[in-house]
Amino acid sequence: MSLHHPVRAAFATLALLVTTLLTAMLPAVVTASELDGRAMDVMPHVDQVLVRKEERRLYLMADETVVRSYRISLGDNPTGHKLFEGDERTPEGDYVLDWRNPNSDFYKSIHISYPNDHDRSMAQAWGQDPGGSIMIHGLPNDAGDMAFAYVGLDWTDGCIAVSNAEMDEIWQLVRDGTPIQILP
Repeated sequence: MSLHHPVRAAFATLALLVTTLLTAMLPAVVTASELDGRAMDVMPHVDQVLVRKEERRLYLMADETVVRSYRISLGDNPTGHKLFEGDERTPEGDYVLDWRNPNSDFYKSIHISYPNDHDRSMAQAWGQDPGGSIMIHGLPNDAGDMAFAYVGLDWTDGCIAVSNAEMDEIWQLVRDGTPIQILP
């Protein structure tokens, strides 16, 4: 028993040392909801939003460098470009984040400038309305205790959804007029 006791003590000391060193070396972790003006001063200017639908990722970019990355949920029918209103697809292409709504049916929302002229022509060729109101938004306002049930699922009607804390961060970091590229 006395042989194992010094080994355990040495292991515990080593674990404490490693934890202390890692804590000192790593920057403090700040949750999205704790992001404030001081963090904004050191954050690069987000000049593009990139969405990779197959990866279910949204990236905030600054000078072609990823500065934030988020897991996203898409429409119930996520494969392919949005063709018309009600197809539950998320559009693909180049758009602009052109306005925001702090009082939407979902926790905050930022509008994507879909449909563009090409989208309208495609929908017209199908004899359909292209739709609109494609947004980046948080969870439904009435999600309450069921918020966990949305994680990892495609549940929107074609919008791009993130958690509410992530939406707070995106809301602060992304300005109106920022281009967004949505890739398959």
